[in-house]
Amino acid sequence: MNGGTDLQLKILRRNSRELKLEIEGEGHTFCNLLESVLLEDKDVEFAGYDVPHPLISNTIFFIRTKKGKTPEEALSEAIGKIRQRGRELNQEIVNAIESWNKEKGLSSVASRG
Repeated sequence: MNGGTDLQLKILRRNSRELKLEIEGEGHTFCNLLESVLLEDKDVEFAGYDVPHPLISNTIFFIRTKKGKTPEEALSEAIGKIRQRGRELNQEIVNAIESWNKEKGLSSVASRG
C-alpha cells in the first residue's frame, strides 16, 4: 500500500448512501484494487476514484450504494475480501514454493506468514 506509513483518511462528504474520502498517500495501485472489489458488490451502485494531481499521491475515493447497504458496510466488506484474497494468494505461493523445493530436492524455505 503506502510503504508502511500510517494511512490518513479525511471524510469529504457522507450520507446514508454516499461516501467521499480523501486518501492521503495512496495512488492508483491500491485504489484500483479497492474500486474493482467494490464493484463486484451488487449493492454498490458506483465506486470510483480520482488522483487530482499526478505529483501528489492523495486520492479522492467515492462510493454510492443502493438502498439497504451503507457505503461504510460496502467498504468494510471490500477490504475484508481484499485481505482474504491476499491470504489465499500467500498460501498458494507458499504451496508452490514447497512443491518446487520438493520436486528439486531442496529444503523448504517458504514462510507460513
